[in-house]
Amino acid sequence: MDIVGDRKFVEVPGGKTHELPPLLIKTVPDVKRLDKMMGVATAIIEREDMVSEICADGVASEESVERRKMDLALNLIDQYLGLLTHWNWGDAVIEWIRQCEITFGARIELRNLLRSDVWPHAGRSSFVTLLEDKAIKTEGVQLEKAVGLRLAFREMPPIRCCSDQFLFYLNNSVAKSAYQTWFEMTPSPISSLPPERFAFEIVNMSLDVH
Repeated sequence: MDIVGDRKFVEVPGGKTHELPPLLIKTVPDVKRLDKMMGVATAIIEREDMVSEICADGVASEESVERRKMDLALNLIDQYLGLLTHWNWGDAVIEWIRQCEITFGARIELRNLLRSDVWPHAGRSSFVTLLEDKAIKTEGVQLEKAVGLRLAFREMPPIRCCSDQFLFYLNNSVAKSAYQTWFEMTPSPISSLPPERFAFEIVNMSLDVH
């Protein structure tokens, strides 16, 4: 085991760089009806009575109230689309880890580097760390939050199932707690994979192919 600073790295036999499976991601959320989503978001605003404060003094005009509703609904949609993007990344990373497990198991020099736990392998957080060490471009997506959301939700719930509190305040803590719990299940010593010994491609599945 190599120790660099406060980081521990597993020793990979040999000196070659190992090619891992490509990470297949969807950067654009699969949303077919934004108008329908807008209607659902507006219903959430009305159900939660989120505009009552600006109407309390009786001065606010109907136009200003409707404008406020629209602003809040658009904000909810923006928050939800951000969650969808994170969840898609998390789903892609979890599947990539599965593919990496197969690759490691098929190569003699890599086979003994992974612990044989039951999925979801707690020790597999080292693959998330590897992605971070490789400084892959995520366009603002936080990998740990993305994986945490995927660990919390096998499928991302539709916006109508999300409370305004979850969309505005709670999603970060839910994702963080899920990822941290998964990470802390890793048996000691927690070791990283040396980034210079592994290579892989990032494939954006959302790009049109002509």
